[in-house]
Amino acid sequence: MKLSMMINYISDFQTSAKQVVELEKVGLDMVWVAEAYSYDAISQIGYLAAVTNKLQIGTGIINVYSRTPALVAMTAAGCDYVSNGRFILGLGASGAQVIEGFHGMPYEKPLQRTKEYIDICREVWKREKPLSYQGKTVDVPLPQGQGTGLGKALKLINHPVRNEIPIWWASLMGKSVEATAEVADGWMPIFFYPEKFKNVWGDALKAGTAKRDPSRGQMDISAGGMLAIDESLTGEDQQKVLDFARPSTALYVGGMGARGKNFYNDICKSYGYEQEAIEIQDLYLDGKKQ
Repeated sequence: MKLSMMINYISDFQTSAKQVVELEKVGLDMVWVAEAYSYDAISQIGYLAAVTNKLQIGTGIINVYSRTPALVAMTAAGCDYVSNGRFILGLGASGAQVIEGFHGMPYEKPLQRTKEYIDICREVWKREKPLSYQGKTVDVPLPQGQGTGLGKALKLINHPVRNEIPIWWASLMGKSVEATAEVADGWMPIFFYPEKFKNVWGDALKAGTAKRDPSRGQMDISAGGMLAIDESLTGEDQQKVLDFARPSTALYVGGMGARGKNFYNDICKSYGYEQEAIEIQDLYLDGKKQ
């Protein structure tokens, strides 16, 4: 087991960075930087790479729509370079509200697109040949009849620190989780409930693992969750810790998607908390966030 920390978009980055530096000294293994529609994760990762020495640093997550696959591959290689081989590429599809509403991109074929981004990243890092990829969501170079016609297949100029940077997939629903277990190095679920996760994802994980290339090794899992370490916590203090965790949970369960289109809300329902999930979403979307 490894210990990780998430730097999210409601945190003060400078304060969080100082915490990371101190926590690294006492054994913190990994730090993840969220993005959504806040500050970009990459600039913060560059900063963390400069002030830390050993811990792994990952995107938690960047989406597969707002950056081209080649740019994602270049960026990951750059982050791995400045961190001396400590970077983890956390990818995910995000959701329609963010992708279409903030980035102006059609939210189409998210599972297929993520798989193709993973394929392209690995091809770019290996530098075995100029990048040429014809997929269902991505064509590189542009096909004949599009653009100026002057595009040519290119190979990354630099030799990456590693030609296999770990890719973790933040998937939530059945087929995406199955694909994650098949091709990704790590899985980043949300609201991971050790006693009940098999009720939600067990079949998908089993099906994907059966198709997994043995040479890729066992898939890692980032279980998530908030952890407070303090032996002196009183009952009142414990309530304060729970209150600290509520806004983030409410944001995802209540606000990350329209009614009927919120993956996080669906997960809570799958765990057996259907009425609670509906109530949280109704309150949040009605503006009652406290």
